[in-house]
Amino acid sequence: QVQLVPSGGGLAQAGGSLRLSCAASGSIFSISDMGWYRQAPGKQRELVAIITSGGTTNYADSVKGRFTISRDNAKNSEYLQMNSLKPVDTAVYYCYADIGVRVNFFNRYWGQGTQVTVSS
Repeated sequence: QVQLVPSGGGLAQAGGSLRLSCAASGSIFSISDMGWYRQAPGKQRELVAIITSGGTTNYADSVKGRFTISRDNAKNSEYLQMNSLKPVDTAVYYCYADIGVRVNFFNRYWGQGTQVTVSS
């Protein structure tokens, strides 16, 4: 059974920083894309950042230049470094990973949401 366990998050002041982590465990053959979504109150879930197995990254325009996604393949983990935080970044953040439990058999797994609150 595969699990994604997030950590980090919490409360920060505007202009501050937070770091989110997400570790995958279980019967993992390989991991393809990893990423983060977020959902603010009353809004739809939006994609924040993606990182491919090769390290290519892509970001939502709203976080470009402020957030950095990274991964440690040896630890089956991904990270989201959030700098210059704004109150509009307040949301529940969800990590995901496209995990193969065997060759050519991938499923998307989600971590539990972690709250990020940015005060002005």
